[in-house]
Amino acid sequence: MPKLKTNSAAKKRFTFTGTGKIKRKHAFKRHILTKKSTKQKRNLTYAGIVSPADEQKIKMLLR
Repeated sequence: MPKLKTNSAAKKRFTFTGTGKIKRKHAFKRHILTKKSTKQKRNLTYAGIVSPADEQKIKMLLR
């Protein structure tokens, strides 16, 4: 059976941490930033962790 390809979109969006968790970026940081508070924009800068409910789906895409 042939090897399965990694999903290219997921490959560009997610990375694994050293402990095996999956890092992701926050949404809502691209445009229309004038109406968002400085605090909100600052907190969107930092990477988030994928929730355990979605972790299995993303691992399937990154296999």
